[in-house]
Amino acid sequence: MVEYRIDRRSGVATYVQIVQQTKRALRLGVLEPGDRLPTAREVVEATAINPNTVLKAYRELEREGLVEARRGLGTFVRRSLGSAPADHTALRSKLTAWLDETRKEGLEREDISALFTSVLDEKCPEGER
Repeated sequence: MVEYRIDRRSGVATYVQIVQQTKRALRLGVLEPGDRLPTAREVVEATAINPNTVLKAYRELEREGLVEARRGLGTFVRRSLGSAPADHTALRSKLTAWLDETRKEGLEREDISALFTSVLDEKCPEGER
């Protein structure tokens, strides 16, 4: 099950953060078709956000065909994202080592994000599969 973490200082709308985190979980295989998302009440209790915000995020995911609401049962994953195998252990280990190195070099989170994003944009341009 996915646990949402809301960063109120990010400047990203809360419902967008929920959508992004759900998509990340789908891409990484944390959520798979048939899995139930946390109820709006569960998300509200864990994050102290407005229930309408959760419902807005879930409607967006439903509009994109990723989840479906089943009356009285909850919201369930319809399809996953990504084509890579779910086991990313080796890659995660390498990425963790790289992040440790960036921290040793004195980079802060925003610096690391900017560096990673610039390389990602260079190596994997938008629209490229």
